[in-house]
Amino acid sequence: MTEIKIGLTEIKIGLIGGSGLSEGKVKKEAISVETPYGQPSAGYEVEEYNSLKVLFLKRHGPEHSIPPHKVNYRANIYGFKHLGVERVFGVFAVGSLNTKISPGSIVIPDQIIDFTQGVRESSFYEGPKVVHIDFTEPFCSEMRRALIKTAKNLNIAIVPTATYICVNGPRLETAAEIRFFRKTGADIVGMTLMPEASLARELELCYAAVAVVGNYAAGVSKKPLTVREVIESMNKSRESLKKLLKETFKILPKERNCYCKDALKNASF
Repeated sequence: MTEIKIGLTEIKIGLIGGSGLSEGKVKKEAISVETPYGQPSAGYEVEEYNSLKVLFLKRHGPEHSIPPHKVNYRANIYGFKHLGVERVFGVFAVGSLNTKISPGSIVIPDQIIDFTQGVRESSFYEGPKVVHIDFTEPFCSEMRRALIKTAKNLNIAIVPTATYICVNGPRLETAAEIRFFRKTGADIVGMTLMPEASLARELELCYAAVAVVGNYAAGVSKKPLTVREVIESMNKSRESLKKLLKETFKILPKERNCYCKDALKNASF
């Protein structure tokens, strides 16, 4: 892998997700990053979308061998910052708690409920400096607007708002847990959004999530849950997802005009 130092890349957009988002089948040279938090999940690959270069990271490793609760979220996000990235798109497979959000749906969540608190390393600030980021709106408003506008322009059906509840995994949920989660107002459930999103905010990175519904969650559908169902739903939505991302990358303003870039200004004493 290639070593790279801070500021040596002009690539400002990062993409983190599964291997199905990678462009082409040619094995690419990966950029290796050493972080104070250990090794990222994989090397950062340079992908080209409409002549725009993007840094792509496989969240679960090159062979999808890292389970959700073992992903080194701090190293992954730190690596993007280290390489000069300003905006990160996170792509996820999720289960639906909402009968109106069917398998195969593309969802742009706007809120998060975190059930991984205290289980995962979730902050870059563990003392002596204490930081309390504002997480009222956990996703970059500018990036979300760009995604929704692009979907409308391309006539791609999306769910423009939803609450993602993040659980630790790696097991799937019980039917009773899903009934409880539905009462909290959650619409979709997954295992990897947190602390990825909050860590990005701590480093003043813009961050937005794009979720693909792989199945109805436990008890919502009478069918037993299978990984095969998730993969099939992801495959069906892959081309629309890639088209959505490609065109969104193109319309993002060059300069950031959102709260994210100044998230630390009033976050400490």
